[in-house]
Amino acid sequence: MSIHLSSLLLLLAAAVLTVVLCRRLKLPAMLGYLLVGLLIGPHALGFIASSNEATHLAEFGVVFLMFTLGLEFNLARLNAMRRIVFGLGLMQVGAMLFTVMGICFFAGMDWKVGLALGGVLSMSSTAMASKLLADRNELHSPHGQNAIGILLFQDLAVVPFLVMIPVLSLPGSELLMALGLAAVKILVVLLVLLYFGQKLMRPWFNIVARQHSSELFMLNLLLVTLGIAWITELAGLSLALGAFLAGMLIAETDFRYQVEDDVRPFRDLLLGLFFVTVGMNLDYTVLLAQWWRVLLVLSLLGPGKILMIAALSRLFGSTPGAAWRTGFTIGQGGEFAFVMLALASKSALLSEDILQTTIAGIVLSMLITPFLIQHSDKLVLRLARSEWMNLAANLHQIAVRSMQQHGHVILCGYGRSGQSLARVLSQENIGFFALDLDPDMVREASAAGDSVVYGDAAKREVLIAAGLMRASAIVVTYAETHSAMQILEIVHSIRPELPVVIRTQDDSDIDQLKNAGATEVVAEIMEGSLMLASHTLMLLGVPLNKVVHRVREVREARYQLLRGFYRGVSEDADDSERPQPRLHTIYLANDAAAVGQHLGELKLENLNIEVRSVRRRNMPPTQPDASFELHAGDILVILGESDNLAAAEMRLLQGD
Repeated sequence: MSIHLSSLLLLLAAAVLTVVLCRRLKLPAMLGYLLVGLLIGPHALGFIASSNEATHLAEFGVVFLMFTLGLEFNLARLNAMRRIVFGLGLMQVGAMLFTVMGICFFAGMDWKVGLALGGVLSMSSTAMASKLLADRNELHSPHGQNAIGILLFQDLAVVPFLVMIPVLSLPGSELLMALGLAAVKILVVLLVLLYFGQKLMRPWFNIVARQHSSELFMLNLLLVTLGIAWITELAGLSLALGAFLAGMLIAETDFRYQVEDDVRPFRDLLLGLFFVTVGMNLDYTVLLAQWWRVLLVLSLLGPGKILMIAALSRLFGSTPGAAWRTGFTIGQGGEFAFVMLALASKSALLSEDILQTTIAGIVLSMLITPFLIQHSDKLVLRLARSEWMNLAANLHQIAVRSMQQHGHVILCGYGRSGQSLARVLSQENIGFFALDLDPDMVREASAAGDSVVYGDAAKREVLIAAGLMRASAIVVTYAETHSAMQILEIVHSIRPELPVVIRTQDDSDIDQLKNAGATEVVAEIMEGSLMLASHTLMLLGVPLNKVVHRVREVREARYQLLRGFYRGVSEDADDSERPQPRLHTIYLANDAAAVGQHLGELKLENLNIEVRSVRRRNMPPTQPDASFELHAGDILVILGESDNLAAAEMRLLQGD
């Protein structure tokens, strides 16, 4: 049955609406696609019947997924994490395989079914886990490193499973022959593609790139990817394996990152269609009849897999807290499980009942995971008693290290941006105290004498221990909006008058952060463009003073809080000796004299004071006029010279 235009429009509309909803709820888009398939498929509302064409198109999503996996296959990275990848990762996949095979054996099933199901259930969602870890700024934490290492091994284990599953349905003697033949084919294909392909790929891509045509580059990319996948299919292997090898080959060229950017739209679109077709294949009648099997699969993927990963992590030296967090992060099913189930179904290895219940269990486990990780801190504190002591010891260390700091700046993140800012603060004799979640970097920086400790700046108790009540400002030096919003919420509830400066990658989240109470948001893209503009103007012969003036105008228009500081930049040396205006923040408590008055009534202009902005809860920063009425809880940012600022603060808080 072909895909009619009306059905396609319905599919696209449902996907867009559901994915938007998932984004708002901070859930992976993958879950949105699965839900779309569940709702509009032939077994639910029946808006779209099952379509072979849609299924074939969706298979290309898997091809591009495996291709990008090949691009990320990095021998140096594997070598650096070899203990976790080939130790903990191998143990996790092996333990799940033997567990599922044992359950299938006692249930009277064939060992081949147990092997296929074991491989399916051993997979976790790389896309979901890495996204959730990044959102929580935990990629470099101990449990984040454990999770990434296990996921890397799972990704590698997909390749042999893709080879084995299609031939497991054969009889015993034919099975051994088929596996042996598949192994020989893999060796031959690997030898031909990786040896000769490596010699041809780099010069060929150089020839194509010299034509300076993006269309030609994309056509060549599709030709190489699908061509190598076709070669492996001709050899009796899978399209996905060929795509993986194509990614490995291109990863060795200089065009890896360009290729990754070009492929992403195709991969995301087709992979989304693949997950929709997975949802469409879910039969509710089978689920209702076999609900106990769904619960069995869900228990293996939920509590069972979490316990298994936590126990193995403990064996490899993780603390109880890190072990439990690793389990919570990757205790779900994964996207490659659907790929393997599709192969098993095509090979008639699994019955329809087992196929449906397994898909349902994986989908449910993936739906539960974001909520589980969201509450993982509370769960870990309940499950690991030592975590209370570790948390208390860590907070005590932070509090002791920050005890001598007064009027300091708290740096949330001590990466390259944080370290650069710390050097500037040190040159100005301004104290700072940094928090970071990369233990290796914290250890090296502490040994060098830097004031940095291990701690999550998005946690209330950590910020308090870092001297939040004594700090003069907070700077979020990493570009992570979700974490920055958490920090803003904490600061606003404890010290709403404290200035908070936040770094972002671009200007897409500026309004959201400003509305949440950020004093200023610095977008890297804008600052980079200003530097490009200033260098270009100087190279074109524009005088330096005009370049500085132009950059100053742009910054004054963008960064309201920096206005005034740039007025001292002039060719006239005498200007540098004039008193420089500075900014000051004033918080209006309930008993402040200015509460209930209009700005015009306060006559601050008589003190040569300019009100730059007013911040109010659930309201974007405002440049007020004389009729603006002040409320309790407002935060005023005023500009003036030191003596005038003191007089203005007295008038606002105590009255004349």
